[in-house]
Amino acid sequence: MWTAPRVSKAMINVLALNLVASVMDWDNERATNEYAWLRMMSAMKYDGYSDFRAGVRFLESLVSWLRHFKPKDRETAYALVRNRLVYISSAEMQRVIENFIPEIVTPYLRKAVASAMGVRPYEVWRTDAGAKAFSDHLRRCLFVGLSDGSRIDVLRRANAGRLSQEQVVPMMNVDNDKWKGLGEDLRKELGPDAKFQEVYLIDDFTASGTTFIRFPEGGKPKGKLAKFEKIVQDASVALGDDFPLANGYTLHIHHYLSTAQAREALEGRIEEANGKLASRSYGDAYVTEGMLLPPDLRIGSVDAGGTMTVTKPADEPYVALCGTYYDDELFKRLEVHCKEAGQSDMRYGYANCALPLILEHNTPNNSIPILWAETKGKLGLPMRALFLRRDRHG
Repeated sequence: MWTAPRVSKAMINVLALNLVASVMDWDNERATNEYAWLRMMSAMKYDGYSDFRAGVRFLESLVSWLRHFKPKDRETAYALVRNRLVYISSAEMQRVIENFIPEIVTPYLRKAVASAMGVRPYEVWRTDAGAKAFSDHLRRCLFVGLSDGSRIDVLRRANAGRLSQEQVVPMMNVDNDKWKGLGEDLRKELGPDAKFQEVYLIDDFTASGTTFIRFPEGGKPKGKLAKFEKIVQDASVALGDDFPLANGYTLHIHHYLSTAQAREALEGRIEEANGKLASRSYGDAYVTEGMLLPPDLRIGSVDAGGTMTVTKPADEPYVALCGTYYDDELFKRLEVHCKEAGQSDMRYGYANCALPLILEHNTPNNSIPILWAETKGKLGLPMRALFLRRDRHG
């Protein structure tokens, strides 16, 4: 019986590379130089993207994506990937998560314990009393995941033996039985009056900082903080003395990755929330991140009137590409979501963040849509994705 010969991954890569060279009309010298880079980046990063379709990896996706541009624009599209694309791999995200406790939480707690003991931070662990005070304060921290992206499973594994399983919860929808159980376990370890003094709300990424807390048209608060506040206040009324959070606990808002734009927006919105949230449960609030992305990562900034200012002169062709290869069907599909951010189109992504950024588990909608959008071209040119985004909004 005849069977089809097996095609190796190496052969598929060669075929895909030849297709890229054909689409780009490269000569042999250019193709040879680009092949080395494409092979390396595919193997080290891009092939790990979790939303590639079955049988498709980066090179195959790149061929399809490049083909949908006119021949005169393909070099610009390829240069966008070659020179401006930032891809956060699974390994890189893992390192940021692993560094959260030692580099963000530990310095803060050590400083707090040192202040309470009247010593310098580096002296905290010099005595048994200091070490115990630090350990107790760490146990009084509650870590709450805000989404699947908070990678609570990774956080737990990275801190096995350091954090208790009963101070880490994967999602903020904590019911009353869970709140009660968290308090009981804490009191067993630290005494009958023990309460959580610090609450860390954790998520993977923020680009605009606008969805965490907002007050649309001066109305009721929306966003993750508003939702968490309601959960806390409802549970506090229901459980009374059994509720495990201290009055006026310190709130920490931590993202593994954040843009400079989001950091500034979050600080402003937290200040607004402090004045507008009636009888809020928390006291002080701090914003932290594992990795702060630089302001010039974005290819441009859009003002309130919708005018785009290019970040760097070299980015002008990429901005033009976003304007040309755009289908307003994308905006219509996400219109309610976009209008909350004051947008009239989606050329530069949600909140006009204009980021050339890919996260290995999904592409943010704040990234430029020419990298992630799929449309049929009803209200513009059809859009094809290089890194297809899973979109929960439509």
